[in-house]
Amino acid sequence: MSIYRANRVPGGTFFFTVRLLDRGSTLLTDHIAAFGSAMRLARSRRPFHVDAWAVLPDHAHAIWTLPPNDHDFASRWRAVKIAFSKALRKTGRPAATACAIWERHYRHYRVGDDADYALLIDYLHNDAMRHGHCMQAHEWPWSSLHRFISAGHAAPAPGLIVPPWLAR
Repeated sequence: MSIYRANRVPGGTFFFTVRLLDRGSTLLTDHIAAFGSAMRLARSRRPFHVDAWAVLPDHAHAIWTLPPNDHDFASRWRAVKIAFSKALRKTGRPAATACAIWERHYRHYRVGDDADYALLIDYLHNDAMRHGHCMQAHEWPWSSLHRFISAGHAAPAPGLIVPPWLAR
């Protein structure tokens, strides 16, 4: 069970996992442009920094840092989910409502320190490889790993251990 009061940290950095209801779906990667647009729309209305991200066919991971006087990540995720669902309806997909597409809840974890942050960055960049979508993390096109490598950071080592609090 999450301790919500402890997660109300203005300006905090958080790790998220959001999932589609249909675990076998490929909606997120099939409509990656719509998902990206939904994120940009949410950021334009209620700013936040996307530190890192990885989008897989049926779920996504992100690390966000909120503005200094703001702790409300829930309304931001709600905005992303609604905008993505509306974009799918425009493509003619029936019953494309946020309730029909997304799991109601999402996992979140407040990032503790620099070591924690680095571990989470590697974890999300290795996720496509862990799920068998690619052989090496840099082969997956839908992650921020390419931006990290361009900035001079090393690619994550394969076989990364899953942090115990994420394995639950």
